[in-house]
Amino acid sequence: MTMTTFFDSFKNHFLISMPHLDDPHFEHTVIYLCEHTKAGAMGIVINRPSNVDFTELADHLGMPVANPKLTAEPIYNGGPVEAERGFILHTADKAWSNTLKVTDEVSLSASLEALEEIADGKGPSAFRITLGCAGWDAGQLESEITNNDWLVCEADLDVLFHTPSDMQFTAATNVLGIDMMRLSPDIGHG
Repeated sequence: MTMTTFFDSFKNHFLISMPHLDDPHFEHTVIYLCEHTKAGAMGIVINRPSNVDFTELADHLGMPVANPKLTAEPIYNGGPVEAERGFILHTADKAWSNTLKVTDEVSLSASLEALEEIADGKGPSAFRITLGCAGWDAGQLESEITNNDWLVCEADLDVLFHTPSDMQFTAATNVLGIDMMRLSPDIGHG
């Protein structure tokens, strides 16, 4: 008799860091999981604005910015993996050659063409631009979840795209109905 193992994918879910997670890359973060298979997982930290804004990024790339709303649009620290690579988490109303469809509503792109269209005011209706991403090898994320390093909940598009970054952590925990301030950092540990 063969035994089948059941795999729960957390693609299109938020990972919310628990109070005892003291890794400086992930402390007090919300990660949107773009991919999660038996081979590993990949996500984007959505609530860590960097010191770089869209205008600086566009200047660095020699790209004109036609949309004045973008001048103060922050670029986010998406995670420690490929920290120099740009990722655009966006609504699925636009797609380019290098676009991963996460769900019918959310896509992830990593193309210069996408940035150019955003700069020109012809981008997707909502987006978050990051440098870097978060990644886990096979079994690593499942182990961290078992260790109570992360709370997991279904992603909420309003929290993802329309909530200010300084409020996303609280808004994501509210999706679960949890007040993180009331949780002990020793939860799940004897």
